[in-house]
Amino acid sequence: MRPAHIALAALVAAVWGVNFVVIEIGLDHFPPLLFSALRFLVAALPAVFFVGRPKVAWKWIIGVGLVLGVAKFSLLFTGMNEGAPAGLSSLILQIQAVFTALFAFLALGERPGRVRLLGMLIALAGIGVAAIDEGGSGPMIGFALVIAAAACWGVSNVLTRKASPPDALNFMVWVSTVPVLPLVVLSLLLEGPERDLAALRGLDWTGAGVIVYVAWVTTVFGFGAWGWLLRNHPASSVAPFSLLVPVFGMSSAALILGEPVSPLRWCAAALLVGGVALTSLARPATPGAPSPLPAAPAAPPLPDTSASRTPSTPSLRRP
Repeated sequence: MRPAHIALAALVAAVWGVNFVVIEIGLDHFPPLLFSALRFLVAALPAVFFVGRPKVAWKWIIGVGLVLGVAKFSLLFTGMNEGAPAGLSSLILQIQAVFTALFAFLALGERPGRVRLLGMLIALAGIGVAAIDEGGSGPMIGFALVIAAAACWGVSNVLTRKASPPDALNFMVWVSTVPVLPLVVLSLLLEGPERDLAALRGLDWTGAGVIVYVAWVTTVFGFGAWGWLLRNHPASSVAPFSLLVPVFGMSSAALILGEPVSPLRWCAAALLVGGVALTSLARPATPGAPSPLPAAPAAPPLPDTSASRTPSTPSLRRP
């Protein structure tokens, strides 16, 4: 890869890592489900009028839109809203690579091979260490919801593998049209119209900037640039840069939000990143195994709103 292309790949990883901090800020302005709906609405409009017609069957767009857009991002946003720290969320979400390999085996018969199995075990050990660390410092509900979001991401990766979209940006923009209405309905039912209206009426420049970042920067720019890199370079050269996402996520959370990084969390990070590297980059035992998508559109989070923050409530921080 040329130096400029390496820099672009690192920039995308940084954009996706910092996205978790932006999500945390956004949850001070919007309820999680409404936040998710706005994110996809702005990602889809006006981009949908410029990317051309869908290049895969609608069943794949709808399937990925529901699993990735409605389920994964709702769970992620709600998990962070329930107390999962931004830096830890950027790390835990990487377990999607393990779920992708598992679901690909169950649904597609793609055997992971010994090296990938070892990577899965190491990554799961990292999750265990992170759970011990989180259990001693904060509520486990947010941690569990982020893991559930990673599982949904694994399902969407397998669906994307089946769809095989020739244009990643075109695919993601059309996928972004699917979750908007379901998320709005869920938000009205679970978060309430009064809370949604209060968030919209209180929209300020910070809230608007957050929506623009999570929609246009992480989705339109991030996936567009990532898709371009994959079209011009082997996946084995591009995919390793996704491992930088939690590095940028944890670093930016520590610098901007003041989140502490305990020795246990560093240990969890080493195990998770190492395990995900083995899981993602090792050769499959059977041909055609999917390459897990990187953590971004962070990609965004989902429900049990009984303890959700209101727009005026300060972010939950770790001591």
